[in-house]
Amino acid sequence: MEYLPKEPAILVSSINMLLRDEEFDSLESLCCNFDREPEELKAYLAEAGYVYSEEQKQFRPEGFDKIEN
Repeated sequence: MEYLPKEPAILVSSINMLLRDEEFDSLESLCCNFDREPEELKAYLAEAGYVYSEEQKQFRPEGFDKIEN
């Protein structure tokens, strides 16, 4: 992959794939490779309704982990 896509859903899918397939060991190393800042990427995707899980090393839809009682 030469660049990160701009469309949020495709961007999330691409980032998660690169992290899952162990192309990169962290969001920081991925961002460094694509000349992006992790906090900028997190903020951009937060606007689209995604949050980054450090534990899972992936972006997920906001509220994905919440359990309704």
